[in-house]
Amino acid sequence: MSSATQTKKYTILYVDDEQSNLRVFKNAFRRDFNILLSPSAKEAMELLKENAVDLLITDQMMPEMTGVELLRHIKELYPNVPPSRVMLSGYALPDDIELAYSEYHLHRFVSKPWDEDKFKQVILEAIKAAER
Repeated sequence: MSSATQTKKYTILYVDDEQSNLRVFKNAFRRDFNILLSPSAKEAMELLKENAVDLLITDQMMPEMTGVELLRHIKELYPNVPPSRVMLSGYALPDDIELAYSEYHLHRFVSKPWDEDKFKQVILEAIKAAER
């Protein structure tokens, strides 16, 4: 198959302070997407500076800053990069999630633990919504 007929392999940046979550995510989706992993919000900001990303997925509860705070910083520094964002968390306050939807381009909130097939659909929907 020529490279002209291949579909684009989208790049996802996944931010989570737990190494096991990063490993599970990469193992689940590395065949379908280019995966960038970050164990911290600070490192994620550096990765965004240097990489074109189609989708950001962030955990909410992290030690140095929450996922919502990360989304706020990204909006300030890179308002349209990436164009779509997903939050993944086992715990989040409803007000934080509402703020992320209304102010920071949150496409979807997904509760942990996630189902691989359903989560892949959410990822694809978020990327397609950003392309519109």
